[in-house]
Amino acid sequence: MRAAYAATQSGADPLAGLTVGEVDAPDAPAGFRRVKVVASCLNHHDLWSLKGVGLPADRLPMVLGCDAAGIDDDGNEVIVHGVVSSPDWQGDETLDPRRSLLSERYPGTMADYVWVPQRNLVPKPAALSFEEAACLPTAWLTAYRMLFTVSPAAPGSTVLVQGAGGGVASALIALAAAAGFRVWVTSRSAAKRERALGLGAEQAFDAGARLPERVDVVFDSVGEATWAHSLKSLVPGGTVVTCGATSGPAPSADLNRVFFLQLRVLGSTMGTREELVRLTRFLVATGVRPTIDTVLPLEDAEQGFRRMLDGDVFGKIVFRH
Repeated sequence: MRAAYAATQSGADPLAGLTVGEVDAPDAPAGFRRVKVVASCLNHHDLWSLKGVGLPADRLPMVLGCDAAGIDDDGNEVIVHGVVSSPDWQGDETLDPRRSLLSERYPGTMADYVWVPQRNLVPKPAALSFEEAACLPTAWLTAYRMLFTVSPAAPGSTVLVQGAGGGVASALIALAAAAGFRVWVTSRSAAKRERALGLGAEQAFDAGARLPERVDVVFDSVGEATWAHSLKSLVPGGTVVTCGATSGPAPSADLNRVFFLQLRVLGSTMGTREELVRLTRFLVATGVRPTIDTVLPLEDAEQGFRRMLDGDVFGKIVFRH
């Protein structure tokens, strides 16, 4: 079958190992269902895999991709939940110490077909296109969990989203605005700040800028480049919710500020199947839809990967199969 996969890995030149070509269909474990992929979606996770982070070399070649929407063998239109928990795990699958994402232990979604546990299939609402649905399982689910499960802020609170333009950030802006939050954003790009205002942000600021007032919650997926600004932007007792570190994982903790102002730092990773179901219902009810930067045929996967590597993205890059 056709797939976009990691053949080799390189921290210096990750795209050197990206290949689009034929691979053998895997031997699916018992209880896994086959899905014919209609659309898949690109995430930073895929670039990290090509760099050798989180994907051991002995698992190569590995089909990339955590996100997909497609049709199962019974003809149902489905969204693929990318968090694969242990067969006997009960409860929140993101807390399973043996969990994995598709493309880590099991082949990913950037292929003609993907095999996943039956419990990982979520009905695709007819109101969502396959391209829109493919954006949901990683970035949009991560944003939904950060905003509605992990964050202590309620609608009406002022929240700051760092790094407008990324998939999680654009999802946070749209979801928070639709839910009645007062949304502020930052970006180094004037064009991205303008687009963030179009998604519902009330104000947009240059990266690192002093804000008119402090905020209740900061959502940070950037890491080292924005961490100091995130902590300085919080009201006493405020919270920073972090889900990633695309600019680096080891900023100064600034512990004096954290304990003196009684700040809270909360981590969030992906989301549960039930949260994914609720996310789809939220989108149908509100009319909010994922911001899609580009739709490309799977054969042009390298073009999409290069756009993400260069940072030339606002929203999600989707591959049509």
